[in-house]
Amino acid sequence: MDNHYNIYICGVGGQGIIKTSTIIGEAAMNQGLDVVMSEIHGMSQRGGSVSTELKIGGYNSSIIPKQGADMLLSFEPVETIRGLDKVNSETKIVYNTHPIIPSSTDKQYPNVDSITKTLKENFKYVLPIDGTQLAMDAGSVLALNMVLLGAVTADDKFPLTKESVIEAMKNNLKPKFHEMNLKAIESGYNSIKS
Repeated sequence: MDNHYNIYICGVGGQGIIKTSTIIGEAAMNQGLDVVMSEIHGMSQRGGSVSTELKIGGYNSSIIPKQGADMLLSFEPVETIRGLDKVNSETKIVYNTHPIIPSSTDKQYPNVDSITKTLKENFKYVLPIDGTQLAMDAGSVLALNMVLLGAVTADDKFPLTKESVIEAMKNNLKPKFHEMNLKAIESGYNSIKS
């Protein structure tokens, strides 16, 4: 790593995107790395888009330019598509395959298998995981963000260690949820490593 790494995180309101970004930011600082972050809330209270941008390294601005992300971490399939303007041919795309279908639309949701097929045809590093199921297996769908966080730590080029992420998780979540979230992080990590 050249000490610079850009992470674009997207999903919908209520999925823990902001908390995930906070944990990544704290883990980076714990490893002695500079980090800047911005967050965008759409209609998050109504299930709308939420995204954050983190830049690790010596940056002054937190905004990732088009095609400038090293990692796209998406919590929802359609939000993955919305985030594609941040990726390039070398970007790792990790995304949850479980859709969240807006209640306010009568339009048909795109076929997730078709989304995955199209992504794999157009990008080198596409890592779909059923993070929602892994979170439920760990104890709660609310652990989805920790499943996905565990998944990104399995990538060899991700600049943060799983141990520093776990330490930051413990600093940011209530102790009574640590065991479940540790299980979630491990299941996400193992889903990519295996």
